[in-house]
Amino acid sequence: MSTNIVFLNSNKYQENTADDIEKKLHDIISNKRLNAVFQPIIDIKTAKIIGHEGLIRGPADSPLHSPIKLFNTARHYGLVAELEYLARHEVLQSFYDLNGVGKVFLNVSPDVFLSKYSRGGETLKYIDEIGLTPQQVVIELTENTPSNDYRLLREACYYYRAMGFEIAIDDLGDGFSSLRMWSELRPDYVKIDQHFIQGINHDPLKLQFVRSIQEIANKSGARIVAEGIETEEELIAIRDIGIALGQGYHITRPQNHPAKTIPAHIKQTLGAKYVNKQQFNQPTTVENLMKQSPYVAPELSNDAVLHLFELHAEINSIPVVKNGIPVGIIGRYHITSQFSKQYYRELYGKSACEIVMDSRPVIVEKSVSLHDLSDLMLQSDPQYLSIGFIVTENGTYAGMGSGHDLLRQFTQMQISAARYANPLTLLPGNVPINEHIDGLLSTKTAFTACYFDLDFFKPFNDMHGYKKGDDVIQLIGALLKEHCCEESDFIGHIGGDDFIVLFQSKNWKRRCETILARFAEVAKWFYSAEERERGGMEVEDRQGNRMFQPLMSISIGAVIAKPEQFESPHEVSSAAAIAKKQAKKMIGNSLFIEQRIY
Repeated sequence: MSTNIVFLNSNKYQENTADDIEKKLHDIISNKRLNAVFQPIIDIKTAKIIGHEGLIRGPADSPLHSPIKLFNTARHYGLVAELEYLARHEVLQSFYDLNGVGKVFLNVSPDVFLSKYSRGGETLKYIDEIGLTPQQVVIELTENTPSNDYRLLREACYYYRAMGFEIAIDDLGDGFSSLRMWSELRPDYVKIDQHFIQGINHDPLKLQFVRSIQEIANKSGARIVAEGIETEEELIAIRDIGIALGQGYHITRPQNHPAKTIPAHIKQTLGAKYVNKQQFNQPTTVENLMKQSPYVAPELSNDAVLHLFELHAEINSIPVVKNGIPVGIIGRYHITSQFSKQYYRELYGKSACEIVMDSRPVIVEKSVSLHDLSDLMLQSDPQYLSIGFIVTENGTYAGMGSGHDLLRQFTQMQISAARYANPLTLLPGNVPINEHIDGLLSTKTAFTACYFDLDFFKPFNDMHGYKKGDDVIQLIGALLKEHCCEESDFIGHIGGDDFIVLFQSKNWKRRCETILARFAEVAKWFYSAEERERGGMEVEDRQGNRMFQPLMSISIGAVIAKPEQFESPHEVSSAAAIAKKQAKKMIGNSLFIEQRIY
């Protein structure tokens, strides 16, 4: 069947027939007209390069320059195996010639991996010829096409592993069967599809998905690679989850030469400490609720488990642990109700307790936040509030937690937050503000304190009434919430029209400028049409004199607090108040940065 493949240039319409495209493809393969580029994969914890993904590009002057067009065309004409082997050679040779750092990840399609074109030992022979070792090479299985022959895939992986290669699977969460492939192949590396990484910092569902994948990785021994990191906030989010490795445009784009080191701003981001806004003076992780509890092996008899419940009247459940890994839980009510049935104890008393255990308990890492645990418990069966949850550390059993303790702690946290919150905006008031500053200082964490104050608010409030005044104050609170980083920035309401933000996000200055611009757009609509046109309003002072007051604006005083620069919250707030006074001397919406500290 004849096929036309169409490409558009900027000024003219150009059509390439199927014969033209096939000739170009044969020319690329026969003359080895491929170029390798490399994108580094970094260790999130150490901020070092552990390897590079080798990527292929066609000739720059060819309609087959794009790797997607190149490989799709090769697959269409039955030449994908030849192209892939040529690509492997180009990537390996370039990586060696350019003294690439760490390992090189080779993209391999499962169908080529298994097909009749698979040339056993050729890659190993080529690696040996150019001076690399199998330990430097990771075979990355992509999901361009479905592959359901998992037995053959396992055998092929055993074959390559026996020679010293490592195995990775690409685009977890996308494609045809990536979760099944993970389960069957037990790869050394698992790459999460970029869809789940981009925007993860403000998408709770993506955050939970990646956390769940990390938990599976802890149990399987795989190292997770987060692909497609495009912003600092995404990098911080995956770092805080505990993902081992990362790659993406924010770190470094693919380039002709393998990178030797990562950019300084990435090192700075990964080395910076971010203090959670709810970290101080209240427990925020599962570890705070964890208690030591007896546990049993799945082979222990039911009679022995019942005896344990008799000895420990205070516990409602017993976890079942095999080789350090929790595999189930036995609830007191369930086992006693079962064994109260006629002849049940005689029949099953000596049997292994795994026959009565719940094999799907709630299991969480001790580092998980109480908010995330609460969400998980709400999504689970109500019985787990009484049975409790199992706590792990790096996948191994660490202890138990009670649903009642979780509810009690959450209630206390909510009462504490409400006690010190501003009733108008529900933002933290002076007590939590000072606690947070004290926590930042004690952990030697760098931050920027920005004091927000409204200009010409009192005359507006007197003229238009307290209800409109309250609306303006609530508007500022909403703008701060919208444009500050939820994960790292702390917003406090000092009182009246005074707010403070303790920024840990690096782009705090741009966030402040955005808030000023948005306030200028919105605030004018609190005035009448006549007042908007005049740019302000006429008011009387206490002596009855008429005077003109401009439209409201915001003044921000910023103080950059470096580690060990301040000793107390009072020093920080005083410096921010002085900076705010300087900002109020400027006309209109303004930001003043304390130059001596900056």
